[in-house]
Amino acid sequence: MRKPILIANWKMNGSLHSNQALLVRMLAKLRPFRKTIDMAICPPFPYLFQVRDLLGYTGIALGAQNASRATSGAHTGEVSATMLHEMGCRYVLVGHSERRALYHESDDDVAARFQQVLSAGLIPVMCVGETLEEREQGWTMKVVQRQLQMVIDQCGMSGLAGSIVAYEPVWAIGTGRTATPEQVADTHRAIRQFLENCETGAGQSVRIVYGGSVKAANAAALFSSPEVDGGLIGGASLQADEFSNIGAALANTVNPVTSTLT
Repeated sequence: MRKPILIANWKMNGSLHSNQALLVRMLAKLRPFRKTIDMAICPPFPYLFQVRDLLGYTGIALGAQNASRATSGAHTGEVSATMLHEMGCRYVLVGHSERRALYHESDDDVAARFQQVLSAGLIPVMCVGETLEEREQGWTMKVVQRQLQMVIDQCGMSGLAGSIVAYEPVWAIGTGRTATPEQVADTHRAIRQFLENCETGAGQSVRIVYGGSVKAANAAALFSSPEVDGGLIGGASLQADEFSNIGAALANTVNPVTSTLT
């Protein structure tokens, strides 16, 4: 059985003061769900030490938002996966749509970063997804398969099997638009079939999460499909109550509860 996971991506937000206040409240409200679902927080690089210390022994993992495709050397401004491992990270986001669109990370770049994360003993969270134009042209799975295939070609199915896949339609990230539960379930199902075609068993073993304007108000519907193993949460992860209620909705898919947090 795949254990659900909820991952917070703070993007380029936060301060020492606001991080402390956010996590103190968030950790208290997430306590009931720590054994039911896996959780991770991905802050900006400068706050990794602070967040690591605040997470302590809560069981909530530390994650990073990216890793260099290089191991070390003359790469000013880059951070290697081995450094992230040394900092105590467990997960690393790879191929987020903002990295692809704003910083021109190609499928080859993403696959190289994925390999570095694996080699450092960390778990890649491989982000895939289509633009609005690509969806309207009916190319969603063509795009997603291309993105996944580059990683498979470089790292093998064994590498991808040890990762998490995050389906995040580009048109639903930070736009307020959200894919319908049916669209999410259908795409997750198609990803699983693609993985199963690549290697028997992979389709049911890999955790696939959804990212794209997830909120407390729509989380239960988005997580209702057994194809969906959790969420990669952006803006809502900067609000303790909102993120905690999303956690409650995800935990409810495993052990139904009678109420949500407030």
